Amino acid sequence: MPPETQPFGVFLRGPPQNDPSDGNPSPAAKRTVKKTLIIDESSLDNPDLGPFLLKMARDTIASGENPEKALDFAIRASKSFERVSGPDLDLATCLHVVAAIYSSLGRLDEAVEALEQSIVMLDSENGSDHALAKFSGYMQLGDTYSMSGKLDRSILCYESGLKVQMDVLGKSDPRVAETCRYLAEAHVQAMQFDEAENFCKKTLEIHREHCSPASLTEAADRRLMALICEAKGDYEPALEHLVLASMSMIANGQDNEVAAIDVSIGDIYASLYRFDEAVFAYQKALTVFKSTKGESHSSVALVYIRLADLYYKTGKLRESKSYCENALRIYSKPAPGITAGEIASGLTEISAIYEALNEPEEALKLLQKAVKLLEDIPGQYRTVAGIEAQMGVMFYMVARYMDAWKSFENAIIKLRASGEKKSVFFGVVLNQMGLACIQLYKIGDAATHFEEAREILEREYGTYHSDTLGVYSNLAATYDAMGRVEDAIEILEYILKMREEKLGTAHPEVDDEKKRLFELLKEAGRVRNKKGKSLENLIDSNSLKMKKEGKKRWGAFGFRT
Repeated sequence: MPPETQPFGVFLRGPPQNDPSDGNPSPAAKRTVKKTLIIDESSLDNPDLGPFLLKMARDTIASGENPEKALDFAIRASKSFERVSGPDLDLATCLHVVAAIYSSLGRLDEAVEALEQSIVMLDSENGSDHALAKFSGYMQLGDTYSMSGKLDRSILCYESGLKVQMDVLGKSDPRVAETCRYLAEAHVQAMQFDEAENFCKKTLEIHREHCSPASLTEAADRRLMALICEAKGDYEPALEHLVLASMSMIANGQDNEVAAIDVSIGDIYASLYRFDEAVFAYQKALTVFKSTKGESHSSVALVYIRLADLYYKTGKLRESKSYCENALRIYSKPAPGITAGEIASGLTEISAIYEALNEPEEALKLLQKAVKLLEDIPGQYRTVAGIEAQMGVMFYMVARYMDAWKSFENAIIKLRASGEKKSVFFGVVLNQMGLACIQLYKIGDAATHFEEAREILEREYGTYHSDTLGVYSNLAATYDAMGRVEDAIEILEYILKMREEKLGTAHPEVDDEKKRLFELLKEAGRVRNKKGKSLENLIDSNSLKMKKEGKKRWGAFGFRT
């Protein structure tokens, strides 16, 4: 599900409740006709029953009553529609409600089944009503996949929905722009920034055609485009979009939104090493947030974190830690309205600063709290996996190798389940898992992880990328420790060739590779040292730590959490 959006099922309230085991209604239920409605199966042929039961389901949802009862009404309604009119628009619409209730109960597989059934029975050639219902089904199915962490499937559903919508409404309808924006946000969440930029450009083009200059709608589009440009490292265009968005917000009297944009502008200035301008932007936003939202609001905590990171970068460590503590005080006693997700995100960012301040134990405590806050929230699989992977790195740094192995294992399981097994992120996690395995003398497992990481990074980054070559180095060292000397030599010769082509023969890194290869060739010419000396010597030291991005909002392994 794209950032800051909610599926229909989110609005279905109330935990599941069990009916009495003896099958007899309770006194309270007897007083509530809706909860005790008995339907004879033969009456399902009544054409008025389906709409009546569907209304009962919607009324039960709206009242916040037992969602299991709402589900019962909706399923009975779908049976009635199926008997009376067969697979048509009414049944498809009813199945959308059934799926939404399943989602609210955490029964996502059943929700997917209901939505797929509804999509199949609708034919866009039967009119715009059928087409738009099919569009709605695709979008709801995308949300459901997103809630289960399957972003690739989610995006495919959104794209199918967009195609249906454009076929009915045309390519420049404002509603098409909203769907394009939704897709842009989904691609941002999946870190597919080129695709996100294309969809955001389409959104801007359509809104320019239909909206007045400097509209709030265009400002929102520009903020999203700025986020995408920043993620790609295109800071100047990002700054331009933010300034234009800020001007639109000022013209419309949106002071709080102007302050939020100022925070983003501060981020860009920090990335450009224009630290004085960044401080000014942050302080300006902080003043507005304190006066309009109160000193304990999450927006205030966010600015404190930005300032903490900025002061760390400029060497003002005391001020950095002080701002971290200010933010933690807000999160320790959260004001009404602060979500668990906001707190977890803030704790993760503060953890990165504590790690930089060489306080790994405190950083680990914050990450553990963040995981605990997020683990029961639907759609957070990838975020939790990223935090667990970062915990693995930190456990590794303090020589708690078994804890590191467990954290990486948890992250890998979640990433595989959520369809991330082909991403760069997954490849980096596999590499780190391999290093943890080496420390635990699980050499065979290490080789398996390095081999999978090599395949992913070679495909996504190419053979010349430093991360790809780093994995090759780790794999060579592992093969050598396993006694596969010829395989290790072959890999080192390949690495040396790649580095010579990219860096030239006189580069220091090329000299290092030559020395490593010479050492292995020398060992291969005599009796092997069974103590695995070469594993320590050959392992790529650059991969023992994950690369840290300069911005605190980039979480584990350089990705947003």
